[in-house]
This record gives sequence, structure tokens and C-alpha cells, in this order.
Amino acid sequence: MFLITEKKNYTTGVMKGIKAAIPIAIGYFPIAIAFGVISVQSGISLIQATSMSLMVFAGASQFMAAGMIGSGAGAGEIILATFILNLRHFIMSMTVMHRFRNLSKKSTAALAFGVTDETFAVLSMKEENSDLQEEKLFAASLILTSYASWVIGTIIGGIFVDVIPQSISASMSVGLYAMFIGLLVPAVRESWKTGIIAVSGMALCWIFSRFMDTGWAIILATILAGLIGVGKNERCD
Repeated sequence: MFLITEKKNYTTGVMKGIKAAIPIAIGYFPIAIAFGVISVQSGISLIQATSMSLMVFAGASQFMAAGMIGSGAGAGEIILATFILNLRHFIMSMTVMHRFRNLSKKSTAALAFGVTDETFAVLSMKEENSDLQEEKLFAASLILTSYASWVIGTIIGGIFVDVIPQSISASMSVGLYAMFIGLLVPAVRESWKTGIIAVSGMALCWIFSRFMDTGWAIILATILAGLIGVGKNERCD
């Protein structure tokens, strides 16, 4: 009887995780297709694009990397820009690892890999459950469902790049901007300072791109905009 109840609880955790991931998967899928199309059009092979989605699983930085490759940026510029852009994932991953601190290091490392802005938001809003195993299965199924949607979308986009009309494939490039705007707007609503930092970063990137490579312009603009944000927070304190 105990085993039946335990199995039911674990199944419930998996189903709840998949259900919570459906909106994320629906949002990821078309953007992943756009990434697959843009990557192949930028000279990245289907295998390379798929490998990037499998090993990186960070939409904004993958779009940025594809764009920088297409513009001829060097490997050092791409790696550094991606590292800076994904610094926020360290904080989010530490939060998740603290929540699942009683799990093994292998389990927490696997969960940390699947942390994105969207999966982190869902995990943060969910109330903690006393059943650690059910919590782990919820998080794992949430992440795996979202991850599968992203990888499959990338493959489909890369395979059908020649079938998709040019007008549609060209318009898919707005997927990157739509993703950033979707992440930015809620943050700006909570704090106008975030909007100032974003606008500062865009303006600085445009200025720097006038006299240096796009990759380094993105890196310097990101660092300076971040420093502007730190300065504003210190003045407010």
C-alpha cells in the first residue's frame, strides 16, 4: 500500500512538472525553429546548431552567438560575450541548488544546467513541498520538457531552412528581439531603473559599434550598462 501511494506521489510530481512546462515549451518551440533557421543561414551546420542547443540551452546567448558568427566576430569575443550575458544564471542556479540542497551534487548539477529565465521563474513561484523526491521529479520534468522543445525546434528549423519562404525566415530574426523584450518588459514594470540600464546598454552598443567590432561593442556595452546599474543602486541605498 505504501509503495502504491509513493509511486502515485512521484507520478503526480512528473505530471505537474510537464503541465507547468507546457506554456514554456509552446513559447520556446517557434523561437527554437527561428534559431535553427538563422544558424544555418549564418553558416553554422545543423549538427553544430543542434549541439549548441544540447550543450548550451540558453536562447538569448545562442541567438547572439549565431549573429556574431554571421558578422565575422572572433571566438574570443563570442565566448566572453556569452559568458557575460549568462552571468545571471550563476545566481539563479545557486538559488535552485539551495532549494534542493538535500539532493546529491549530481542531481543538483543536472537541475542547475536546465535553469533558464523561464524555468527559474516557475520554480521560484512554486511552493516548496515537504516530499523532496516529488519536488525533484517536478523540477526534472519541467526542465526536460522545456529542453526537449528547444532542441527539437532547433532541429526542425535547421532541416527545413530551405523549405521555409525567404520572407518568413527573414522575419524570424525578430525572434531574438521578441525574446529580450519579453524578458525585459516585466522587469521594467517592477523597476524603472532596469529600463534605464537596458536603454543605456543599447545606446552604448550602438556608439561602440561605430568604431569597433560588433562583438567587443556588445561586451563593453554590457559591462558599462551593468556598472551604471550598480551605481544607481548604491545611490539609492
